[in-house]
Amino acid sequence: MRVVFMGTPDFAVETLEALVRSEHEVAAVVTQPDKPKGRGKAMQFPPVKEIALREEIPVYQPRRVRDPEFIQILKEISPDVIVVVAFGQIIPQEMIDLPKYGCVNVHGSLLPKYRGAAPIQWAVIDGEKESGVTTMQMDAGLDTGDMLLKTVIPIEENETGGSLFDKLSMAGAKLLIETLKGIEEGKIIPQKQGESTTPYAKMLTKEMGEIDWNKDAEALERLIRGLNPWPSAYTHLGGKTLKIWKAKVEERETKEKPGTVVEVSKKELKVQTGKQILSLQEVQLEGKKRMEIDAFLRGNAVEEGTVLGLMR
Repeated sequence: MRVVFMGTPDFAVETLEALVRSEHEVAAVVTQPDKPKGRGKAMQFPPVKEIALREEIPVYQPRRVRDPEFIQILKEISPDVIVVVAFGQIIPQEMIDLPKYGCVNVHGSLLPKYRGAAPIQWAVIDGEKESGVTTMQMDAGLDTGDMLLKTVIPIEENETGGSLFDKLSMAGAKLLIETLKGIEEGKIIPQKQGESTTPYAKMLTKEMGEIDWNKDAEALERLIRGLNPWPSAYTHLGGKTLKIWKAKVEERETKEKPGTVVEVSKKELKVQTGKQILSLQEVQLEGKKRMEIDAFLRGNAVEEGTVLGLMR
């Protein structure tokens, strides 16, 4: 097939590379405009653009894909199919109708569960036992098109948003190639989604990471894993931000209020939550490196009775 690939972040890279290795022709790559990043505000290419340039594939970066000028460019390219992976803009109906086989989306969840911008992280945060990838025939709705193929990936006990992201990225690449083959051979019967049983997987924000110690330890442990590596879960210690990268639930209670450090030893720092204890395993104090809790405690004196979080 003659393919136009539309994608932007790291999650889309594996699928683009799989297409490049396949028998399909990637006629063009469409991605979001370059953005300034870091203190120097140097312009940075989206990850997908870097792959396209390496492979000498023409790159287009329209600010709005619905602009008539860009639609005309697509018509001239005349793709058999448009593959969309975490692109970042709403695809208009005119573009969906343009290719022979329409627009095929690779989505990081088992649709209709977790429609939306951050399905991978929310599956971890919500305590799901499995996730996966769905290929979908796009329509004008938001992740509502007919399902084509699915692959299921178990969520491990210590799974983070980052580790699941990597697994689903690889699984999605393989599934997309299988999907294109099935479409071309007429062997896939699209299935309607029905209603979603989960909330919309809204975009992650840094503010989401602030720990509310009134919540139970199990929910906080899942939040910590789900927001690892970005935007990360955090609290405050002595007026400084303390990122928490790893923690463990301890099934016991104290009479201390939530957020109180209830036990400190050479290798442990335990905090009372709204229900049960959270033992911090790996942390990062503002301005310092990420470290295991024993290394942190060697350089930072934390006393029992200390209350974590901002004083409000």
